[in-house]
Amino acid sequence: MDGFRTSEFTAGPAWPTVRSRAFRILMSHSTPLQRLAALDTSTVSDVLDFLGLPGATWGLLPLWDCPPVCGRASTIQLGPRRDAAPKAHLISPVIDAITEADRVLVVAGGIEGVSCWGDILANAAMVKGVRGSVIDGYARDIEGSEAVGYPLYGRGLTMISARGRIEQVAAGVPVRMAGVTVRQDDYVRADRCGVAFVPQERIGEVLELGERIASRQRQMIEAVRAGRPVAEVMHDREFAALAPPAR
Repeated sequence: MDGFRTSEFTAGPAWPTVRSRAFRILMSHSTPLQRLAALDTSTVSDVLDFLGLPGATWGLLPLWDCPPVCGRASTIQLGPRRDAAPKAHLISPVIDAITEADRVLVVAGGIEGVSCWGDILANAAMVKGVRGSVIDGYARDIEGSEAVGYPLYGRGLTMISARGRIEQVAAGVPVRMAGVTVRQDDYVRADRCGVAFVPQERIGEVLELGERIASRQRQMIEAVRAGRPVAEVMHDREFAALAPPAR
């Protein structure tokens, strides 16, 4: 199945193959976001490695024990405050303008130790149906985000306000997140292991390979539970068949 030796990984003669076939049928009728949500970030990271794509990040973690997030990026670029003229609070114009139900706020340009997210923004985002925020920066008032169940991922927590220190520079433009360039409408997947971004034009092949890798991993777990030596199950050669053909 899928280019590798199914018999070496199954705990029973037929049911894993039937289950995998049913899974593929189910996925064929699912949306890209539903399919991406079924993959964890570790699997997505493996896919990005296979395809030679940047997108897996390090250091952007859940800021409370929040649910996983899967959606499309609404990008926001922040920067140091340039003047004292009154202006809209950072991120708030983007939240006000949201009309789609698949949005994840992707906020770049945070300053060390200074908040770029708080409880008022969390409540506003919840009202607009935003799926969550990923900030390459810090948040405060974390109890407020947790109280309304708003998923929030970032670098850490602080008490120091953004007011007078940070401003919104742009929105809907490519931004750099933990070393990865993210564009408006790229795909976002976040869970307890971190955050991964998928270029929108590559989502089809990422999903296809991700589902194959997830299937292989399930079979490997079944194999070690059935007594097969883990050194054999996890040998490099067992992953060779998953690699996409050279372009």
